Amino acid sequence: MEDRQANELDRQPVWTESETRMLDAAVELIAVRGVGGVTVAEVARNAGVSRPTVYRRWASADEIVRAALHRATVSLIAQFPEPAHSREEIVRDVLHFSELFRTDPLYGSLLEREPEVFTRYTLQRIGSSQRVILQWLASAISLAQQGGTVRPGNPSDLAVMLLLIAQSAILSYDTVSALIDEPHWSTELWHALDGHLRP
Repeated sequence: MEDRQANELDRQPVWTESETRMLDAAVELIAVRGVGGVTVAEVARNAGVSRPTVYRRWASADEIVRAALHRATVSLIAQFPEPAHSREEIVRDVLHFSELFRTDPLYGSLLEREPEVFTRYTLQRIGSSQRVILQWLASAISLAQQGGTVRPGNPSDLAVMLLLIAQSAILSYDTVSALIDEPHWSTELWHALDGHLRP
């Protein structure tokens, strides 16, 4: 499954009308019942398609959830049409992405109601959603290295650690909110991201 998803990252994802309805149905089920409430039968019923239609695209409810997360991530990345060309722009974009991520209807509800989901879908292995982010970061890092504002190194390696820094901060935000307010949290995350990339 991961190999197939990785190959799909080489092209701009396009969802058919029926796939969009199925993913929309999955998102609605997640909002009401949580990830555990997503079943192939319920997705088919709510999307107005047959179960075989769902199975022709996704082999399980788990794959449907991952596809919904992937689509949400692609939608967030699409809000950054211009690539960053400097360390300052990369840090700015990652901070903005973090804000969008935490307030996204799908990801925001999961962070609030089912934070353990991220252990399964983002921490146990690198999935297609994270690969989209890593490609976005690595491309920007490569451009910024050419301009001399990001230290030398494999852009993919730097992107992995940048993702881990941001991901850890986002997943821990609610835990530390009583200790640090959002403006100071953002400032400290800015320093962490900037320090990682600084020459």
